[in-house]
Amino acid sequence: MEHKHFQSWADVAPQLVAVAAGRAPADLVIRKGRWVNVHTREILDNHDIAVVAGRIAYVGPDAGHCTGPDTEIIEAEGRYMIPGLCDGHMHIESGMLTPAEFARAVIGHGTTTMFTDPHEIANVLGLDGVRMMHDEALLQPINIFTQMPSCAPSAPGLETTGYEIGPDDVSAAMQWPGIIGLGEMMNFPGVINGSQQMLAEIAATQNAGKTVGGHYASPDLGIPFHAYAAGGPADDHEGTCEADAIARVRQGMRMMMRLGSAWYDVETQITAITEKGLDPRNFILCTDDCHSGTLVNDGHMNRVVRHAIDCGCDPVVALQMATINTASHFGLERDLGSIAPGRRADVILTSDLKTLPIEHVVARGRTVAQDGEVLVECPHYDWPDSARQTVNMGRARTAADFEVRAPEGATNVTANVIGVIENQAPTKALTADLRVENGVACGDIETDVAQIALVERHRATGGVVNGFVSGFGYKGRMAMASTVAHDSHHMIVVGTDREMMAKAANRLGDVGGGVTVFKDGEEIALVELPIAGLMSDAPATEVAAKAENMVQAMEACGCTLNNAYMQHSLLALVVIPELRISDLGLVDVTRFEMTDVIKAAE
Repeated sequence: MEHKHFQSWADVAPQLVAVAAGRAPADLVIRKGRWVNVHTREILDNHDIAVVAGRIAYVGPDAGHCTGPDTEIIEAEGRYMIPGLCDGHMHIESGMLTPAEFARAVIGHGTTTMFTDPHEIANVLGLDGVRMMHDEALLQPINIFTQMPSCAPSAPGLETTGYEIGPDDVSAAMQWPGIIGLGEMMNFPGVINGSQQMLAEIAATQNAGKTVGGHYASPDLGIPFHAYAAGGPADDHEGTCEADAIARVRQGMRMMMRLGSAWYDVETQITAITEKGLDPRNFILCTDDCHSGTLVNDGHMNRVVRHAIDCGCDPVVALQMATINTASHFGLERDLGSIAPGRRADVILTSDLKTLPIEHVVARGRTVAQDGEVLVECPHYDWPDSARQTVNMGRARTAADFEVRAPEGATNVTANVIGVIENQAPTKALTADLRVENGVACGDIETDVAQIALVERHRATGGVVNGFVSGFGYKGRMAMASTVAHDSHHMIVVGTDREMMAKAANRLGDVGGGVTVFKDGEEIALVELPIAGLMSDAPATEVAAKAENMVQAMEACGCTLNNAYMQHSLLALVVIPELRISDLGLVDVTRFEMTDVIKAAE
């Protein structure tokens, strides 16, 4: 396919010099703004920016010498001119949107650059899926760089994915034009234990001169952490407290502090800068995961920057952490992340640095949004049938598929139960005493123990793994099913009624993936996600409305957790402690081994 490449500095250098020297007219001049300089941490009044061929040629007190009769003029009228915002670590699939629709959702919020790791689609469609994401990303009017996923499966031996990614795939992808580095290295036990495959993937990335993403999801800052740091990751976003942040930057890693839909890790870590006084250049702001509702209603990186400022961070420092720090980290400091000659002309006009209203967005030298309204097209990739037909269940499921058989003659059992923690990725390993009816261990609405099942959906094996989960607060007869099931993306079904669970699973088989909620025998919410069972190519506003309906449906079933859908979709993420479910069984993630659902019977 044809890639819409943005011209490099080398391609347009003669034009940049000619405009800056006054020998040729600029395409665009932004006049009389307050230049927020993220290189020097200054705010300089009454400055102009001259742009040609999508790049900045001149920033200074007067661009009159390079203004011609056909030069477009944007009057800044004393507003702040800040660089376009960069998201240093994120997964487009979490928005339930394709790259084109994600771009359309965030351009009005001032995001002009994203560093994305499509490891969700990699688990479903392998290298082909990554290429499709990469190709649609390159069509967009803003900068979307792709990190080659490193861990599919995320934990070898504990789950089965639709496809696996290996060192040869990584080496091949490093040659693609939009690949910026390696996606988060989630298999941190593998790195710590010297896994040949993980270190080969890291080596392939380092040899290509690209950036290795990290993911150390453990509170242990002792020897395992040091072994992981020696394994080459250049950044990490899994820290949750100040000590985590300090440990990482001391070891030469960039600390990525995230505010997503369910992650609230900025406030607890930014004190390393605001109170401890550490050098902020090694800190980066990111979202990691934002669902469509957050993008439509609350914002994207503008929301993260505002939050950092609310946490006591100097506004210009907060902007540095969402612009120049991010660009420098990925080796792109000469190309983007600041308002300076040679850089892509990604500029936001805002009347206030603290509340950060995004009033005018210029990307690659043209106006792409004004007052939240997107003014450009975001072209779609032609997704093939192979990407749209990925729910392969083999046969319809019945209530019997969701039975947890108790040992012969037992009247009660003690079960291992996954405990959901509000607003956090880790789960708790709980136990519960459950009654047995007709040889089947039963959940208990009174003590908030529901059933959970993982339904295999990649290879039509017919497999169903059953267990128990607590924390959602579901009441009555209900079930919720989702083909978004990080990271292997089988199907997670949670319910209080086995018949409802079968109905919900079969419904997603019929529609090709998504999320559904059943209550008292009826479907009360559906979000169709036809692409890989993960994304929709409908506009963000439509997807957000259906997702909001899903949230209300969960509440109607008794769930009051904040952002409970994210918790639901993470229950199979077998790299984050303590207890998860996979297609192979119940996983004890503190020991990276399988464990029994039924602990004991009486």
